[in-house]
Amino acid sequence: MLIAIVRTLILYIFIIAALRLMGKRQISDMQPSELVVTLVVSDIASLPMQNTSQPLLSGMIPVMVLVGLEILTSVLMMKSRTVRKLVCGNPVVVIEDGRLLQKQMKRLRMTNSDLMEQLRQQNVFSLDDVQYCIVETNGALSILEKPEKRVPNAEEAGVTIRDNKPEAVVVSDGKLLREGLSMCQKDERKVVNILSENHIPMGSVFLMTMDGSGAYRIIRKEEA
Repeated sequence: MLIAIVRTLILYIFIIAALRLMGKRQISDMQPSELVVTLVVSDIASLPMQNTSQPLLSGMIPVMVLVGLEILTSVLMMKSRTVRKLVCGNPVVVIEDGRLLQKQMKRLRMTNSDLMEQLRQQNVFSLDDVQYCIVETNGALSILEKPEKRVPNAEEAGVTIRDNKPEAVVVSDGKLLREGLSMCQKDERKVVNILSENHIPMGSVFLMTMDGSGAYRIIRKEEA
């Protein structure tokens, strides 16, 4: 039993490292080659976990080969549009100038219900609101609404918006997070001074966020 647990732990850490090498993507954002590799890796890794008589390397080597092939494929796709087209295909326009392109829908084997469902997921509830709709290579929809349906941006409205920079967590559960300080371009002294002015010990802070302008929010720990 102990051997099985140790083997599973080793493979678990190894698979996490392998997937990190492939990059950060959600399942819905994966290209076909990435999704295939992820599914195959999970199947290969399960074999040494279930069969303790099988050497760990028999599962680890195929995973390393697959990850290497995926990285190589990604590099080739960056260098060659032809390779990218072969592996991922091309985006397909299904609505053009407000007109539904039925041939393209049939080519993608996409039903009207599928299209309407994905439009609703992007807060578009009527085909009359859509000027262009493109099915990307990962299956996601990119939508451009008709001009009269678009929300005006600050430039169009003539409004000046203050740039606060990203808000980041700088203290979490009483601990200072240096990566958060780096994101909002502040230093430890700034956080210490703010907590001192508010008479709050760092150990009493459940969450503290700060943005590039220096605006902050502090949430104290709840008493047990």
